[in-house]
Amino acid sequence: MGIVTAVSLRKGHHFRKTNSLSIRLLRGLGVDGDAHMGETVKHRSRVARDPTQPNLRQVHLIHEELFDELAPKNFIVRPGEMGENVTTRGINLLTLPTGTRLHLGETALVEVTGLRNPCIQIDRFQQGLMAATLDKDADGNLIRKAGVMSVVLADGDVRPGDTIRIVLPEGPRRALQPV
Repeated sequence: MGIVTAVSLRKGHHFRKTNSLSIRLLRGLGVDGDAHMGETVKHRSRVARDPTQPNLRQVHLIHEELFDELAPKNFIVRPGEMGENVTTRGINLLTLPTGTRLHLGETALVEVTGLRNPCIQIDRFQQGLMAATLDKDADGNLIRKAGVMSVVLADGDVRPGDTIRIVLPEGPRRALQPV
């Protein structure tokens, strides 16, 4: 079981999001009042390619342990500053399989759809940060560390201090891919 350490949102399309006392997740839409809320894709580059794509990036979650890992490399990152809606602690988000369900607080439920693919905006925030959020495994495969994306399955309010309960998918497990 993990914990929510921060929640963030922002109405406009900006890299950073503003910390809040709570956020409201809306089924099939995302974070109420956030720029990425909606049934269809809201990320500007994806809208330019095909605005009718389903929005698999309604809620961005990132593990606070990443900030701990980045600090010795002289990157100071605080919750919301990498554009995430929910900052977590105590869950290795990157190892969850596609389709994992996360119960956030009392009623909110999200399903993990894939990895966040870091983009150049990360370097605009802090030069070199994009490379620091990427790694290679022993076989030379790229590891993306900038969190996971999800869709909302059940409405609910999410606050710092809320618990996170993990429900793994049944059947064969598929590793997360960028979405």
